[in-house]
Amino acid sequence: MADLYVAWRDPENRSWFPVGRLSFDGQVYRFVYTKGALHLPRSIRFGQMDDLAAVYESQELFPLFANRLLSKKRPEYRDFLEWLDIPAGQDDPLTVLARTGGIRETDTLAVFPCPEPQTDNTYRVQFFSHGLRHLSAGSAERVHNLRSGEQLYMMLDPQNSHDPWAVVLRTDDPIAVVGFCPRYFAQDFRFLLERCDPKAVKVVVERVNHDAPIQLRLLCRLVAPWPEGFRPCTGEVYEPLAQTEPRISSSLDRAEHRL
Repeated sequence: MADLYVAWRDPENRSWFPVGRLSFDGQVYRFVYTKGALHLPRSIRFGQMDDLAAVYESQELFPLFANRLLSKKRPEYRDFLEWLDIPAGQDDPLTVLARTGGIRETDTLAVFPCPEPQTDNTYRVQFFSHGLRHLSAGSAERVHNLRSGEQLYMMLDPQNSHDPWAVVLRTDDPIAVVGFCPRYFAQDFRFLLERCDPKAVKVVVERVNHDAPIQLRLLCRLVAPWPEGFRPCTGEVYEPLAQTEPRISSSLDRAEHRL
């Protein structure tokens, strides 16, 4: 895992904007703001990273992101990796952040990877179903009884008052809503449904983590053909604002970054 995008949710209209990009080259972590950050209120900057046009570097993961990781010293860490379907030894920080989304309760930030075509020219991404805490008792029970490999189906929800781009996840027979696709993937998923044979766009249950926190309960996998010319994570909001060489040093390693 080399690059992740950082998305911010506007609390007024609940829209998500990519506002930054986090990368790691094996030695140095880098963070730059993207043009989506121009939507950020002036009062919101990420700790000492207050210059939208700068390139920030650190030999250690910036606290803004490190604080979103479970400590490896926690007794449940081995279970945590199992919930994420990440093999031991492959739990580098960016891989873990990509799988969890780096989301915390009442948070306005999310972290997500930009999918790349696989060797078989497919689009593949794993994600946790969102919105489980808002499901009815019947739907929650259906989630509990899902089996690994069971197929789920996507429904567009343009009349959703909170998010007209919402993509609902449902079962087949009997039909039950089992959550939502992450908002930062929703436009990609809708595009794939429109450009590909819908039957070739498949979501399956990777695993159900009965003992995990609810945001890590239902892990899914989407596989679809990669349409010709398809380029996710493009557009002006993804373009970096930085126009200069890195000039913020590892002094940020010890800085505390908060919204």
